[in-house]
Amino acid sequence: MALHQAEAHLALGRFDQARSRAESSAASCTIGTPGWAAATLVLAQAEASAQPSDAAQRGMDVLDRIPPSRLRSTARTRLKRLDRLLSDRPADSVGDLRERLNTLPPPVDAHGSAPV
Repeated sequence: MALHQAEAHLALGRFDQARSRAESSAASCTIGTPGWAAATLVLAQAEASAQPSDAAQRGMDVLDRIPPSRLRSTARTRLKRLDRLLSDRPADSVGDLRERLNTLPPPVDAHGSAPV
């Protein structure tokens, strides 16, 4: 529920409320799980304008903890959105995140195949 509330606040531009609800959601999840990744990436999106380095580091943390083969499509979508939000933010960690995203292998389908 907190994750959905965070995403709603984010969509409405209420970044402080989105951050608070996303923090609550992430705290209730086990680190490294899909729910944790979702909450962490929503938190990163809420932080992108005011704290771009922190936001990028959160994205990197997700990429460090979840192998690409286990990264859900929703997490990939949130990572792309985070990248767009950080596109004009000068910070070393933003460049590092972008590089990691550019080298992310394609998603694997239920049969273990990547699209060609």
